[in-house]
Amino acid sequence: MDCGVPFCQSEVGCPVDNLIPEWNDLVYRGRWKDALERLHQTNNFPEFTGRVCPAPCEGACVLGITDPPVTIKNIENSIVDRGFAEGWIQPQPPPHRTGKTVAVVGSGPAGLAAAAQLNRAGHQVTVYERDDRIGGLLMYGIPPMKLEKELVERRVTLLLEEGVRFVVNTHVGVDLDSRQLLSQNDAVLLACGATQPRDLPIVRRELSGIHFAMEFLLKSTKSFLDSKFQDHKYISAKDRDVIVIGGGDTGTDCIGTALRHECRSLVNFELLAQPPDERSPDNPWPQWPLVYRVDYGHAESAALFGKDPREYGIVSKEFVGDGKGRVKGVKTVRVEWTKGNDGTVNMREVSGTEEEWGADLIFLAMGFLGPEQTLVTQLGLETDKRSNFKAEFGRYATAVEGVFAAGDCRRGQSLVVWAIREGREAAREIDRYLMGSTHLP
Repeated sequence: MDCGVPFCQSEVGCPVDNLIPEWNDLVYRGRWKDALERLHQTNNFPEFTGRVCPAPCEGACVLGITDPPVTIKNIENSIVDRGFAEGWIQPQPPPHRTGKTVAVVGSGPAGLAAAAQLNRAGHQVTVYERDDRIGGLLMYGIPPMKLEKELVERRVTLLLEEGVRFVVNTHVGVDLDSRQLLSQNDAVLLACGATQPRDLPIVRRELSGIHFAMEFLLKSTKSFLDSKFQDHKYISAKDRDVIVIGGGDTGTDCIGTALRHECRSLVNFELLAQPPDERSPDNPWPQWPLVYRVDYGHAESAALFGKDPREYGIVSKEFVGDGKGRVKGVKTVRVEWTKGNDGTVNMREVSGTEEEWGADLIFLAMGFLGPEQTLVTQLGLETDKRSNFKAEFGRYATAVEGVFAAGDCRRGQSLVVWAIREGREAAREIDRYLMGSTHLP
């Protein structure tokens, strides 16, 4: 605990400014309930971040200079799990109501964090979700083996008991006009995520069997929750040769899900070169370490098929069809990355490395480009150059009076922990807007 300056709490560490040294020390002293109280001071949902966060706090840990860092994420998870097991986490409805109403569009981590904080301040909060279950990304974007859905439902039940209202199967901007929502509430928070997937517009993209990653993940989770897959309303990878194009968490989740469907083979294309095993000189501590990692999907695939599924430095050139409208593979070429004297990074294709890979199911997991633009048109919102809702970081107010934005729809595709931070901060600014001042942290 004698780390001097706790860089885990710095700008390169925990986005929600978790009081990590404090609750680490409290756990060491056996004061678990006090540790839970400290944890909840800065994070509404530690049971989510303790499972799905990549832990930038550990990347910035002082111990990580010379040794493996403190397992901060595991400790966080243990604290909140014990809190639920001991019955310490109970609903805490606000002692009084302000008479103000706030509509939150989107029930992902940003929307839920904002709803929890605004409700705590005494405002009546209604959260609108276009899907049939509350949770957004937490419910349908992250597979059950990575984040058990009972945990999401447990926290949603707590929010219900504290007075938050939820409306499902309502796509604001489609089923419900956003201008009507604004006229009926004192403030509106847009927390609808960055849901437009990045496409791969190469030859024969129209072939069947090529799907966006989130379509695959959402349908799989929904079918599992609805019927344990008995309704067959999902994209089955059983006995299929699967290729996942794109790395990151979404690509890994596609790998893990396809394996659970019992796919026949699996390959994962990564555009970038394989990272080094240790930090490179231009990636010093306490920056996030850009090193080679093996996530759960990679480890499971290697255990089943005998090798890591990832192919690095590869770019897809065209899809191959079977003559009947269905994909049967993809043609690729290897690429090399070089850094110029001016620091620019350049990619070049390596001649003679062309290959054709067989596959009858291909998932595109190349990230997201921003929020859907329906609300931009309806509300007259401004957008930034990446098509995200324009709202200043720290203030979260859009150019439209009474409308705020937070999370991925404002900052672009990011982490659950960043969504929680923005939801909490947006709640504080909305409270200030409604009441003239705020006591929210």
